[in-house]
Amino acid sequence: MRKLFVTGIGTDVGKTVVSSVLVEALKADYWKPVQTGSFFSTDTGKVQKWVSNSESKFHPEGYLLKQYMSPHAAAELEDVHIKLSDFKIPQTENTLIIEGAGGLMVPLNRTEFMIDMIEQFDAEVVLVIQNYLGSINHTLLSIDALKNRGLNILGVVFNGPPHQLSQDIIMDYCGLKILGRINKEKDLTAEIIKSYAKEFEYLQAVPA
Repeated sequence: MRKLFVTGIGTDVGKTVVSSVLVEALKADYWKPVQTGSFFSTDTGKVQKWVSNSESKFHPEGYLLKQYMSPHAAAELEDVHIKLSDFKIPQTENTLIIEGAGGLMVPLNRTEFMIDMIEQFDAEVVLVIQNYLGSINHTLLSIDALKNRGLNILGVVFNGPPHQLSQDIIMDYCGLKILGRINKEKDLTAEIIKSYAKEFEYLQAVPA
């Protein structure tokens, strides 16, 4: 089973949109290990709405927490203790897209972080980058953290309005592959996700 872990340089940079595109492109399954803010909505629900192929399965979250906070804080409010060792990866014959929460150093508890989850799952990493003031710093720190752990980075996806000068300095530094680009869409629909998915279908042939 091939596992792709979608993480980002921070919160709200487009991980769920990128995950939806990858699920559609690869006819993959989707899993969100930790969902916070479930009182308002879930990323699984969004991906289900945006994905239109009939082969993908959507697996239940490992932890479903009501408050829109860091996982460790949301869990403490509900008297829940997240333990990395308790996660069980869903078994499937499809590729599995795993979407993280926030960035790499988001805490699951007082000692374990999102990057520890990636390492434990032994997944290929897709890093989502969005341009904003400070994003170069956040991107390069994220890439260094992944490389320092020896994790397998499949590549990066740029989400949102392009900024060539920022992209150039990032790519010159990291030497990673740009997997694709996604624009900032006013209203996301299944048709829009499907149109982007065509640009990522080549990943089916990229070896793990």
